[in-house]
Amino acid sequence: MSFVHLHVHTEYSLLDGSNKIQEYVSRVRELGMTAAAITDHGAMYGVIEFYKAATAAGIRPILGCEVYVAPNSRFDREHVSGEDRYYHLVLLAETNEGYGNLIKIVSKGFLDGYYYRPRVDMEVLRRYHKGIIATSACVAGEVSRELLRGDYEKAKAAALKYEECFGTGNFFLELQDHGLPQQKTVNPQLLRLSEETGIELIVTNDVHYTNAEDAEAHDILLCIQTGKKLQDEDRMRYEGGQYFVKSEEEMQALFPYAKQALENTQKIADRCHVEIEFGKTKLPKYDVPDGYTAWEYLNRLCFDGLAQRYPKQQAQELKSRLEYELDVIKTMGYVDYFLIVWDYIHFAKEHGISVGPGRGSAAGSLVAYTTGITNIDPIKYSLIFERFLNPERVSMPDIDVDFCYERRQEVIDYVVKKYGKECVTQIVTFGTLAARGVIRDVGRVMDMPYSFVDSISKNVPSELNITIQKALDMNPDLRKIYEEDEGVKKLIDMSKRLEGLPRHTSTHAAGVVISQKPMDEYVPLSRGVDGMVTTQFTMTTLEELGLLKMDFLGLRTLTVIDSAVRLAEKDTGKKIDIDHIDYNDQKVLDSLGTGRTDGVFQLESSGMKNFVKELKPHSLEDIIAGIALYRPGPMDFIPAYVRGKNMHGQIQYDCPQLEPILAPTYGCIVYQEQVMQIVRDLAGYTWGRSDIVRRAMSKKKGRVMEEERKNFVYGNEEQGVKGCIANGISEKAANRIFDEMIDFAKYAFNKSHAAAYAVISYQTAYLKYYYPVEFMAAIMTSVMNNINKVSEYIQTSRNMGMEILPPDINEGEGGFSVSGKNIRYGMSAIKSVGHPVIEALMEEREKNGPFKNLEDFITRLSDREMNKRAVENLIKAGAMDTLAGNRRQKMMVYQQIMESISHEKKTSMSGQISLFDLVPEEDKKDYEIRMPDAAEFDKETLLAFEKEVLGVYISGHPLEEYEDKWKKNITAKTTDFLLDDETGTAKVQDSQKVTVGGMLVHRTIKYTKNNKTMAFLTLEDLVGTLEIIVFPRDYEKYRSYFEDEARIFAEGRVTIEEEKNGKLILERVYSFDETPKELWLQFPDMASYQSQEPRVLEELRAFDGQDDVVVYIADRRVMKRLGPQWRVAAAGPLVQSLRDVFGQNNVKVVEKKVANSGKRY
Repeated sequence: MSFVHLHVHTEYSLLDGSNKIQEYVSRVRELGMTAAAITDHGAMYGVIEFYKAATAAGIRPILGCEVYVAPNSRFDREHVSGEDRYYHLVLLAETNEGYGNLIKIVSKGFLDGYYYRPRVDMEVLRRYHKGIIATSACVAGEVSRELLRGDYEKAKAAALKYEECFGTGNFFLELQDHGLPQQKTVNPQLLRLSEETGIELIVTNDVHYTNAEDAEAHDILLCIQTGKKLQDEDRMRYEGGQYFVKSEEEMQALFPYAKQALENTQKIADRCHVEIEFGKTKLPKYDVPDGYTAWEYLNRLCFDGLAQRYPKQQAQELKSRLEYELDVIKTMGYVDYFLIVWDYIHFAKEHGISVGPGRGSAAGSLVAYTTGITNIDPIKYSLIFERFLNPERVSMPDIDVDFCYERRQEVIDYVVKKYGKECVTQIVTFGTLAARGVIRDVGRVMDMPYSFVDSISKNVPSELNITIQKALDMNPDLRKIYEEDEGVKKLIDMSKRLEGLPRHTSTHAAGVVISQKPMDEYVPLSRGVDGMVTTQFTMTTLEELGLLKMDFLGLRTLTVIDSAVRLAEKDTGKKIDIDHIDYNDQKVLDSLGTGRTDGVFQLESSGMKNFVKELKPHSLEDIIAGIALYRPGPMDFIPAYVRGKNMHGQIQYDCPQLEPILAPTYGCIVYQEQVMQIVRDLAGYTWGRSDIVRRAMSKKKGRVMEEERKNFVYGNEEQGVKGCIANGISEKAANRIFDEMIDFAKYAFNKSHAAAYAVISYQTAYLKYYYPVEFMAAIMTSVMNNINKVSEYIQTSRNMGMEILPPDINEGEGGFSVSGKNIRYGMSAIKSVGHPVIEALMEEREKNGPFKNLEDFITRLSDREMNKRAVENLIKAGAMDTLAGNRRQKMMVYQQIMESISHEKKTSMSGQISLFDLVPEEDKKDYEIRMPDAAEFDKETLLAFEKEVLGVYISGHPLEEYEDKWKKNITAKTTDFLLDDETGTAKVQDSQKVTVGGMLVHRTIKYTKNNKTMAFLTLEDLVGTLEIIVFPRDYEKYRSYFEDEARIFAEGRVTIEEEKNGKLILERVYSFDETPKELWLQFPDMASYQSQEPRVLEELRAFDGQDDVVVYIADRRVMKRLGPQWRVAAAGPLVQSLRDVFGQNNVKVVEKKVANSGKRY
């Protein structure tokens, strides 16, 4: 071959390239080429993935980048616009030194020169030119740009500038031909330029997609990038369909006049040789105290911790296990790793920052427990070290740590300060065009109706790692419409071509990478949208390169626990050590068994509430198992687990050796660690080997599993496996046990992780049981910025018998606080009342006592941050209700008071004496601004004020009189549509049919392209708000219901898009008034009823309606339902009239639910 593609954009030219790396490498190999390049726009996101794929396919990888060069300095932000903001230039790494320099250049583009694009300049190129080959790029390159302007001399000067920078023979002029008129203009002049300057030529094809037939899908991708539709005239497009991976023959046909330029591509490829080093760790060194090596210091920490954590006898028994773990850690080279993790956890604890008990498999390590890295006893809960670090399977350790989410950044800042900001960087992640999302995106670009595209996307199941092809295989309905409808076929085919492409970058929520040297010595860097410096390689790639990745996770629940403990200590005066509470407190466990677990970590979902209610946990082990089981897949085993728990004495084991392993989980395999214990104890595997078997089972490696079945049952002397039969277990039982392990291993959960999280679950349950007011105040403070969550917890608190009191300037705090047996709303939640105002208010109150009245309040804070809006909103929120006067009176005078104080200040500053200064002290009260004589606002206005400034209702709710009716008729609350902060999922499921109810608070009318009307409604219920989509057909049918503040029930289907809260697509509406009711009339005996029946019927006759009337005879306990001709409108006027006649307690309206609407709340 004599041609190599040197100008290639892959999927990592985000939304500009649809050339998937695996397909590109396969195509290059198919064409018989021996090498290929990657030159994505401005970044190196894909170089490692490409390097691995190309190397595996026997293709030489040429690693490069098409950089953007600023016309002057990369720091310039002014005097550049349009095409002159930057020029394109292709850079290829010739050597390892060149690869390192390319990383530096690309990083500088993001860190120094980002302006629309990551730009570099000649200063950077000159500094890092060694080992790099450059080419002049496309018509957007500087040389071609000057030629297109007609300035040949400037073009020549630019070409010589680049040759001087990179050196003779290291800069090439690029010929391209995609049928563009600009290229027809430029190419002859590039030939002339080459002849005159001696700068050699190459030919390239500016690849953006793999195959010629991908042109249409790529055009759709460009529309997704730019927010355009295919039919739009004025949009970005790649004309001519020539931007694919062409064969050498196709390139020769395009450039018959430039044979040498074709051959030069192969010559460049032959020069490029970069080797990436994988697997060699690049851990930073931990600075230990004088007199210690890192190994000695880790040993000291461990053995000191062993003595503190365990009684003397047990510590002695555990010494060998600790020494074994330390030996493994030393052999694998991770001593410094453990010290680094210990150090920042130690820092957090020393500074009062809450740290979780553990996370993931690290909780199985005795070293982690004795050093205080974790806080859960691996011995007590049978956790296994080899599940974390396996000496027979070398991999980087992974200790993820949960911190208080409010103070997590302090720990990261400490690490940055200790190791240097150039050595600590956050990690990039990529959002992708996932199966459902890409169908919606492509449908929008193709201008298909939203409802139609949505219905197609909903045929793709919401499950992990789903693809469109899998959905077609699984769903016969989708396959049928795909095969029969040409429009759907086109939509899905185009979506399949684009599925899985990265669409944007973001920053990993918790990942931080720490290196020995400055990070750009190892990996290219970029900036996130928030300006944060991140790596350009993902977490897995960084680990493959041997870099240390750590997760600093912010867990809101730790903040809640910390706050609740502080509130409880303040209220009770007792010290609470949350890490040393009784974890077998039956009262706490029984409280979980009621299913009322709102606010309890991991146990809040409606499904989990039902599960714990059925489970009725009696130990922490039950909670650990509950967390492990309540996931898709293992849920199928829940009935067997509950049955085993309730019939403990009747559990049958296939062999006696299984009992000690499975007894804690009532005969069920629940954990990965149990699979490891079974193969070790029954068949004689080592711990390390047992972990390898577990992994093979979980990944369904068929060949490996069949080989291991033989070893498990019959043994393998060469490999040191004894086998079950040698241990007295029958062949039949051994095979049955192996089958059960295979069946469950793909679902089995890491017990170490479940145990650590069960501890947090129990701690929250403990605080909720013993300190309910403090706990609910703490949890509401933690979600203060999430109004829907606050509303939900307000409802929970009221159900627990607590009252929610308004904010109070004399008692309240920034967060929610405790007021006796009730909760005081936090002042930080009041709009336009910032933290400086609250801090000033609390400081003044602490220093000079409570505020006496409105004037006193304004006077004492007049020198602070207090403005008219803040005072007004404090009044509206009810924060001044304890001062004299009602809210209306205060609203009428506060501005006058503020103006009066302001005027007095000005007078005082000018040295003048006011009339007020001459009045004796005892008479000054007569001169204070008095409250006007005005009645309080009506209840609706007060509620509206609260909603306006707090986002929620405090003193009541417009729907509270309908609460019984609401609960009877809904199957979901608005908060069920919200994505959970920690799980990222909503309580409702996509396409689920539900009924919600509430009042309409907002309505947006839209018109379709067919000029039909549709609407987006905002429905508010007792706990939050929800968006409802009403398509044209249903809008016409139900439009009379969509009045402002209308009370309605809405039935429909849930729609949930990736990483967005759910919405409801409306199918049916009925008003609160249309829900059925029954009017019950009670009489002491039949004689009483018969004597008053004429009067009863006379009253009913005047109020005709749809509600049944039921007569109840108390002494006989019988009821009589009157016929349909006596149905009434069971509303206020009739009810009051009947109560006046027959007595208040003898007339009752019973709300009924609408038929056929599913399970209710």
